[in-house]
Amino acid sequence: MPWREYAYLSRVRHLTNLPFDNSYARLPPAFYEAVDPTPLPNPYLVAFNPDAAALLDLDPDVVKDPDLPLYLSGSKRIPGAEPIAEAYAGHQFGVWVPQLGDGRAFLLGQVRSGDTAWDLHLKGGGRNRYSRFGDGRAVLRSVIREYLGSEAMHGLGIPTSRALSIVGSDFPVQRETVETAATLIRLAPTHVRFGTFELFASRGEAARVRKLADYVIEHHFPELAGQADRLQRLFGVVTRRTGILMARWMAAGFAHGVMNTDNMSILGLTLDYGPYGFLDDYDPDFICNHTDAEGRYSFGHQPGIGMWNCARLGEALLATEPALARISQAVPAEPDPALAGWQEELESYWDAFTPEYGRLMRSKLGLRTEREEDPGLLRDLLGSLRDGHADYTRFFRALGKFESASGHWPAGHEPRLSGDRAALDAWAVRYAERLRAEGSVDGEREARMRGANPKFVLRNWIAQEAIERAVEKDYGFTEELRRLFAAPYEEHPGMERLAEPPSAAARQISVSCSS
Repeated sequence: MPWREYAYLSRVRHLTNLPFDNSYARLPPAFYEAVDPTPLPNPYLVAFNPDAAALLDLDPDVVKDPDLPLYLSGSKRIPGAEPIAEAYAGHQFGVWVPQLGDGRAFLLGQVRSGDTAWDLHLKGGGRNRYSRFGDGRAVLRSVIREYLGSEAMHGLGIPTSRALSIVGSDFPVQRETVETAATLIRLAPTHVRFGTFELFASRGEAARVRKLADYVIEHHFPELAGQADRLQRLFGVVTRRTGILMARWMAAGFAHGVMNTDNMSILGLTLDYGPYGFLDDYDPDFICNHTDAEGRYSFGHQPGIGMWNCARLGEALLATEPALARISQAVPAEPDPALAGWQEELESYWDAFTPEYGRLMRSKLGLRTEREEDPGLLRDLLGSLRDGHADYTRFFRALGKFESASGHWPAGHEPRLSGDRAALDAWAVRYAERLRAEGSVDGEREARMRGANPKFVLRNWIAQEAIERAVEKDYGFTEELRRLFAAPYEEHPGMERLAEPPSAAARQISVSCSS
């Protein structure tokens, strides 16, 4: 047997012998409630993701174990797991909420695989002290959306939690209507959020803020350990990671829908998929969450909200420096020099966002070089797409076919617009000039652009079809979609309909926080 194959097989594991390293459960009890999930009646396996299982070195044959649904739903404790519900607070739609927490989620434990320890996080496991008036359950609809959404984002190269499994049950759960219960196991290096820091800062518990910061540094940013200004530096790292994440969301046409501070990852990951959505027609005012009546979390607001959330994290970390915290709360007319370093770290958000967004959009445009006129070229294009009601994903995919010599698309590849195309035609003249100025070769450019512009994104109508099929116990389509969105830049012959924009009826699909 080849050595590499032997080395792999020697690491293959079953759920019953995972090497747990439950470091978060070693923190003081104020950080969580130690509580077991509530068993899910008669659980059955709906989906299992072999790509996520490989992160844990799980044996793919584990799906044959009849007890697997019990383990993955929290009905039976995985040996070595220490289930807890994490405590946090947060700003929800800009309003401070002093006590939140994992009201329907449980950190089962952390499994070490190589250099990474992965949180096994169970969503929909029942009530705990943070459930407030909720039942602690998730429904099949919302779990399928998160399972597919997180894997689709990973396929696009966007930092995200991963989805391991869905377990269903015929147990009824009341939402807008009566639905059936389900659970999701998701993986991430940590589920610490901005709101975890905010919880203890709001209580004046500076020592716990510092302890949490040192925990995050020890496990995720060890290069900062022992530095006198490590908390300020941690703030800067998280701020820049968040700026990069927002740039990638915007380039992909992704709207999260609930950018509350309790949904913001300290690692700059996409976390907590609820009423998310990918753009169909390009619209910076797109609101994917019908609960968001004022459009606070509209697509175009996301970069600004990302920085606003980072500022709230900075305030929480400043709780460890009482003198500086008092200065920051006083809102002086002139910035205090004592806060200059913190302010610079906050402003580095844009230093990370702007070049990353520019880089991604130049790639989408097929440009190899950076020029002074590029921001204006992009701005005018997006204005034309908005006014022409052009489909964002399909337009950029079709742009690869653009002919720089003629300044037109070849017959049969013209972008679809339902509005005036005069502005786009004028823009195309400038774009052709820009391509010729850098000596662009159409065939080479098209190949590059196919790797920057996906053919497939998880549109709401596609997710809804998966949900409707799953309700009828047809889970095969969910697996087809998972494989499709693992490689969204490829052609996938026979799957062309899944690259289509929504029908008029499908445009009426509405998602909310219960999604």
